[in-house]
Amino acid sequence: MHDNDLADRSPSRTPCLTAVLRMAGLRPTRQRVALAELLFGGPHRHVSAEQLHGEANAADVNVSLATIYNTLHQFHEAGLLREVAIDASRSYFDTDTSDHHHFFVEDEQRMIDIPASSVEFKALPNPPKGMEVAHVDVVIRVRKAPV
Repeated sequence: MHDNDLADRSPSRTPCLTAVLRMAGLRPTRQRVALAELLFGGPHRHVSAEQLHGEANAADVNVSLATIYNTLHQFHEAGLLREVAIDASRSYFDTDTSDHHHFFVEDEQRMIDIPASSVEFKALPNPPKGMEVAHVDVVIRVRKAPV
């Protein structure tokens, strides 16, 4: 799925989101559609499972944190979201699936997009025999500079 496929983020998109889920091979359950509306109902963004769970509760969407995790991973596997691992125990999900990189603001626990064209590699190491590079994710950790 290309990042522009969900670019029309107007209200009352349930029929469109239902079709997007079906095209991605996912059954459009009530919970999946409700979570898709929360995720794709505005500009591109980065969200953790815990953040989405809080948003779901605030929107009176009755869903467990385990279901949030499962749905985010299903959306990722279907190409609707991009998963960005910050460390072994924490990931964010990006609604912009185009090639780009990220700053991670440590003191604020948030991500900021970096255009792919802003990061250059002189060379990548050769992958192990029988393997190919699928993609490169760069996360640059930043924090507020002391004044």
